[in-house]
Parts: sequence; C-alpha cells; structure tokens
Amino acid sequence: MRLNNKIVILLICVLAVMSVPGCGSTGSTRNKEESAEIHMQLGIRYLNMDKLSFAKEHLEKAHDLDSDNAEVLNALAFLYEKLKQPEEARELYEDAIDAAPEDYSIQNNLGRLLCEQGEYESGLNYLKQAVSSPYNNRLWLALTNAGRCELMQDHRNAAEAYLRQALQLQAFYAPALSEMQKIAYENGDYWSAKGFLDRYLSVGPHTAETLWYAYQTERALGHREAAEDYRKTLLETFPLSKEAKKIISVQKHLRNGK
Repeated sequence: MRLNNKIVILLICVLAVMSVPGCGSTGSTRNKEESAEIHMQLGIRYLNMDKLSFAKEHLEKAHDLDSDNAEVLNALAFLYEKLKQPEEARELYEDAIDAAPEDYSIQNNLGRLLCEQGEYESGLNYLKQAVSSPYNNRLWLALTNAGRCELMQDHRNAAEAYLRQALQLQAFYAPALSEMQKIAYENGDYWSAKGFLDRYLSVGPHTAETLWYAYQTERALGHREAAEDYRKTLLETFPLSKEAKKIISVQKHLRNGK
C-alpha cells in the first residue's frame, strides 16, 4: 500500500511536536480524526505485510483517537482475528456494524466470523446482506464465505450454488476453488475435483487440505503413483496438520492389522 502525499504530510504532523507551525492543536477533533486516519493506514499497511506487532500499535492508537470510526474498528477486529482473539474481534466487529450498518465489508467479516463460531443463521444473515449490497464490488468474497458457511452445516447444494456464483465473478479465486475441490470429491465427481485443483494451483500454493483431497481423489481414481506422491508431499510439508495425522493413524491401523 503506497501512502499518498496528503497522508505523508499528515503523518509528519502526527509525529511532530505540537509547536511545529502548520500542524495545529492535536487536541482538536479534526486533528484527532486526521491522526486516527494516518495510524489506521499505517496499521493496515503493516497488517498486509504480516507485521502484526506494528499493526497492533498503530490500529490501537487509531482506536484511541477515534473509537467510533467504523473503518478503524473493522481493521482492528481483523487484526485480533489474526492474533487468535476471536471474542475481542467479534466485539469490535459488532461495534463497527453499529457505527456503519450498511458497510458490506463489515457485514462480510462479521458474518464469516459468526459462521466460524457456529452461529450459522446470524452469520449467513450478515453475509446475505453483503451479497445484496448494491455498492459491493467484491461480491465473490461474501459469496465464498456464504458457501463455506453452508458447507460447515453440510449443505452441499447451497454451498455449491454460492461458490459457483463467486467463480462466475472471479474465475480463479483460490478460496472458492479449494472449496469446490472438496465438494466435487465428496459428491464422487473425482475428475471435477482434479479440475478444480488444477485451477487452484494456477493461483495458489498447496495446503494440507488441498493435498488431502488430491490424495483421496487419486486413490478413488485408482492412480496409485499420483496418490502416493500427494501422500508424501502432505506428510513432508504439513507433518503437524490434522490431515497428516489422519494418514498416520490409518497407516498405524494397517500395520497392526486392524
């Protein structure tokens, strides 16, 4: 994220001593809001760089300066998700939605988090609002999250409908492709599962989950050599994953003759 000239000038004012001419009184409402904007932009930049400690410092400062700013609340909530603090994140998202109830980005984030916490109905309500927003120019995000929420409830048909809509808008959106790989495998459509994996790998790296479903897909198709390659890659690349542990457990049972 590149800071424009206005933001750079404001940042100089924020960091300078109060006596510097041109910066004005830092106690004024306007200057507090401007300072909050600068800290928010810096926090988001560090968040995108995965420098979470610096992101936390700036986003919390932005919140201290302008606690009712919905964008600040939304960014800080997302940071707390990254820090594995979902309860704090949820509280901030709820504050953000109170401040800006029509904001599709907040609706999407809060809906996704609620689904991950098992509150599927409430989560889907927010995601559907994000999908129906006329201002949402990134609909595939909310559609994919809605698909995932349906899949968490084992509603495969509903999940697939959302995910296919997402892929119509963004044909190579990696999260939607990986979910469709999973659905295709579970539906017994193994060649489609391979196809979705190929599309996924053109834009994203393997995860433990994509390797697991690739391994299972090749086994189902009778492609032993390909399945073995995926098995080895999974165990070598993600040895502590739940998918690797499932393979190890199966191997132990086979060795024990169970």
